[in-house]
Amino acid sequence: MIEGGKVHYNGQRCKASRTVEVGASIKLTQGTDERTVIVMALSEKRLAAPLAQTLYQETEESQKLKLERAELRKMNLLFAPHPDTKPDKKMRRQLLLIKSQQS
Repeated sequence: MIEGGKVHYNGQRCKASRTVEVGASIKLTQGTDERTVIVMALSEKRLAAPLAQTLYQETEESQKLKLERAELRKMNLLFAPHPDTKPDKKMRRQLLLIKSQQS
């Protein structure tokens, strides 16, 4: 994520060698979701996920935005439903014909 420019440390892109401090704000971008977390404590060792989650706190703003985007994704699925089965050869030909006529 860091190499892709999806991690911002206190508002600026950072490198993997960046030293993290308590109280720092880290913004992570994963697909369409963005999370902003505040570093609460540091650990010398790599910890299990449940223990590591106690070392940071997600901001309320970030949580609200995450819930809103989840709702939008759910609403979008209602307007663009997926078929129960894959189209067979005849259906694929019909779809291609329809798409070529629209262009």
